[in-house]
Amino acid sequence: QVQVVESGGGWVQAGGSLRLSCTASGLNLGTVNMGWFRQAPGKEREGVSCISWSGTSTYYVDSVKDRFTISRDNAKNTLYLQMNSLKPEDPAMYSCAAGLPCLPSVPVIKAGYWGQGTQVTVSS
Repeated sequence: QVQVVESGGGWVQAGGSLRLSCTASGLNLGTVNMGWFRQAPGKEREGVSCISWSGTSTYYVDSVKDRFTISRDNAKNTLYLQMNSLKPEDPAMYSCAAGLPCLPSVPVIKAGYWGQGTQVTVSS
């Protein structure tokens, strides 16, 4: 049974940074594409960033480009999202997904394995 777990969320002031982590049991993350998604209250889930299984391709939605960085450490079976210069519009539940297509538009695709999410709160 595959279990995906996110961590690293929390509260930060605008302009601050957080690093999210995602690990999985029962799945070798080094063999699948992975992505980060977020959902704010009252809004639909949206893609944030994704990375190919090899790490050679990474994509970001425009709203986070140049602020967020996705990376993976296959030896640790872990995915990361470094979030810098956080803005008041970034707060959401951030979820990690494994085993879904990684495309430039970072679409939300109901496939793969998803975690429960970690909450990010930004105060202005």
